[in-house]
Amino acid sequence: MHDIPRATVGRLARYLQGLADFERPTVSSEEIAAAVGVNAAQVRRDLSYLGHQGVRGVGYDTDHLRGAIMRELGLMETVGVAIVGAGHLGQALAGYGGFLDRGFSVAGLYDVDPKKVGRSIHGYPIKHLDSMDEDARSGLFAIAIISTPAEVASDVLERLGKAGVRSILNFAPAVLRPPSSVEVRNVDLSTELQILSFYRMHRP
Repeated sequence: MHDIPRATVGRLARYLQGLADFERPTVSSEEIAAAVGVNAAQVRRDLSYLGHQGVRGVGYDTDHLRGAIMRELGLMETVGVAIVGAGHLGQALAGYGGFLDRGFSVAGLYDVDPKKVGRSIHGYPIKHLDSMDEDARSGLFAIAIISTPAEVASDVLERLGKAGVRSILNFAPAVLRPPSSVEVRNVDLSTELQILSFYRMHRP
């Protein structure tokens, strides 16, 4: 694994998104910086981790740079994603239309509610949670999104880890403590709203 700082990995994903707007053969660090809201020096430092140095006065080869970032992020092939929890949030996530554009495909949703299992949401099947382990081991998906109630999120995390899933995005309102072999990104909507409320109160 490359020794790339976590903050840089996050910015690489933003650069890839920003590059989608550039159709010219070359793009400058200043243009990338303006597209994603950082400074040009930061862009150059981050891209140097990929072994990329722009040509002064010319910039970066747009297609080559896009490909290098995709390789670093593991997106040269479509990555399967499982959504665990087919409630309102899970169904809304399944309906998000940007997965394929960003290199991901929804492998399916998993739930235990007999009223949901067997149905399809946005064209994706809702499977029983008991089939999740085998699907993970067979390589149907490599990333999981947890959108379950808080009280079962830890159990889901444990099952995913045992099935070999090492990358998890957690939308459940619970603090998960994964083993060192599992990377969990927590998205707590309430916490984000509280932070926004702070800035609402303290910014003129």
